[in-house]
Amino acid sequence: MRKLTYYVGTTLDGFIASPDGDYQFLMPYVAGEFLSHLCAEYPETVPTPGRAAMGIADAPNKRYDTVLMGRATYGAGLVVGLTNPYAHLRQIVFSRSLAESPDPAVEVTAADPLGRVRELKREDGLGLWLCGGGELAGRLLPEIDELVVKQSPVAIGAGVPLFRTDFAPHTFTLADTRVFPNGVIVRTYGRKGAPTTG
Repeated sequence: MRKLTYYVGTTLDGFIASPDGDYQFLMPYVAGEFLSHLCAEYPETVPTPGRAAMGIADAPNKRYDTVLMGRATYGAGLVVGLTNPYAHLRQIVFSRSLAESPDPAVEVTAADPLGRVRELKREDGLGLWLCGGGELAGRLLPEIDELVVKQSPVAIGAGVPLFRTDFAPHTFTLADTRVFPNGVIVRTYGRKGAPTTG
């Protein structure tokens, strides 16, 4: 069984984007040793247009072969004409408002995210990467097996939360912590009983 990982960047106060959905203020922290770590350990999470510049254009997918996104996360690329942000992965966008996909390489679905993820978990392959956003993460929280939180040393006071959902405690166990010189802390959490591969 494949596992679902929510691999995402946050602020100190737990936001993944500003109130209008922008996350560019986090980009200055994707540098130095942290950037090297990202390229070495999570190369598939680098958008296709940036992979050549990072020297990982042909890097194999190490952890994930499928990326899941909400409409707003996918839309961040659309505003700059990027319809196929992760060409090296299977891309699935959950949306009730986007009638059809603007790119044949991207699957757009209005299906129930929980049901669709359960189907995907039963398929063979590498893991599933949930890259955003907060509403989709909230809906998928019962199926998230692993959290990899890249916390930047900045607080913004308001924005898109890591999870946007009703109150319902879900317990995760801290499995690893990496601290980088620029202040970024990467914490990996696992859910008890989650798959250990994929």
